[in-house]
Amino acid sequence: MTVKEGWRGRFFEDFELGDVYRHPLGRTVTTTDNIWFTLLTQNTAPIHFDHHYSKQTEFGRPLVDSTFTLALVTGQSVTDISQNVFANLGWDEVKLPNPVFEGDTIYSQSEVLTLRPSKSRPNIGIVSVKTTGYNQNGTVVITFKRTLMVYKRDFAPSIPRHEPEAQPE
Repeated sequence: MTVKEGWRGRFFEDFELGDVYRHPLGRTVTTTDNIWFTLLTQNTAPIHFDHHYSKQTEFGRPLVDSTFTLALVTGQSVTDISQNVFANLGWDEVKLPNPVFEGDTIYSQSEVLTLRPSKSRPNIGIVSVKTTGYNQNGTVVITFKRTLMVYKRDFAPSIPRHEPEAQPE
């Protein structure tokens, strides 16, 4: 039996300017997601969790909390962009051109905008991406630029791997 290493994500050396990564996982947003996230973050706007109230708005239904959308789309990008992150430096130019509704399925992709070695940390590179989130119809619901520090391959912390104990036969 051959044991093969699983996907460890990209290291700084793996990024190329202009590359576009279509993140593999979509996610359908549920009513529970929206209500829990809204309450966890103490967002008291009833348009997110009061169905009776939101029926009276021009949308006719609850809007998904926009910070949930930002967190979800950022999370979708981790396997491709920041699995080997040292630190996030910031999210800029966050735009929400269309609403997200409960029941929408969100997909995303990221484009590499800039790359450079860190001037102060030789073990890290700085990567900037533009990430776009869109719904099941292809309608863009969020865009943002994100800058992060990513480990160079030879400097990333190791992930401890323990062999499973042999089971008696």
